[in-house]
Amino acid sequence: MHICHVRSISLPSRSHPTTLKIQEELYKLRTLEASSTLALGAISNGLSGLGELYNCMDELSLPSTQQAISLHQHERWANELLDGSIILLDICGVTRDSISQFKENIGDLRYALRRRKGDMCTERSINNYNTSRKKLSKDAKKLLGVLKKMYNKFEDSPLLDQDHQISTVIRVLKEVTIMSISIFQSLLLLFSAPILKSRPSRWSLVSKFMHKGTVACEEKHRNMELENVDIILVAISSEESNLEKMQLACKGMKALEISIEGLNNGLDSMFRHLIKTRVSLLNTISH
Repeated sequence: MHICHVRSISLPSRSHPTTLKIQEELYKLRTLEASSTLALGAISNGLSGLGELYNCMDELSLPSTQQAISLHQHERWANELLDGSIILLDICGVTRDSISQFKENIGDLRYALRRRKGDMCTERSINNYNTSRKKLSKDAKKLLGVLKKMYNKFEDSPLLDQDHQISTVIRVLKEVTIMSISIFQSLLLLFSAPILKSRPSRWSLVSKFMHKGTVACEEKHRNMELENVDIILVAISSEESNLEKMQLACKGMKALEISIEGLNNGLDSMFRHLIKTRVSLLNTISH
């Protein structure tokens, strides 16, 4: 799973237990980054881990946190955290809505394919799926640009005195934000890829993958779920469509629908976490 590089910080020996717990969750996400591929399941795991990270953030609603954010010398950080929270909230909301629409098109196409008829209904469903997929790719590319600017802004901000307890809280909040950017970047990179065109050498690989759930080592870092569906749909749209390809298409769409459902649930959960975090930041700053 591709994630922006997230620097690890050294915490003072007297750091609050919650900040240490947050560092543990960040370490788990970094481990996931190193071991995962660019696949829907890996992204869902990343969203789940990010949710756990935000659960720890809820425990940081302490006097020390309020002091850290509200002190005058940290006013810049307060503004950056607030700006970052609304950007992440917007990106999460737009991505969730786009993927939700994409999921509906997947369901419609799967229903049409199960009828196993090469009629206008199937052709229309395939066109609707491709249109939705292209729109999702276009939206993802735009959001990636927003995330890149946000990431650069946070990276360019100078670190505060590492020996200062309050500064430690601020740095932890920064790391959580950067990790959030990284997870969303991975998700959007996955959907930003264009629709693939079928190639003769690819069909046997797709068939093997769909039947056995295995894939060649050189393919393991590819987004196989979406790529396989792209190639299968091109195949069944041609004159070479047959029962085997229709069955593989149904199987591939079902697997994709399940994976997208997992992503959708993860985004719903993250949206609630981000709303809660923003409200908490606003309440903290207003005190």
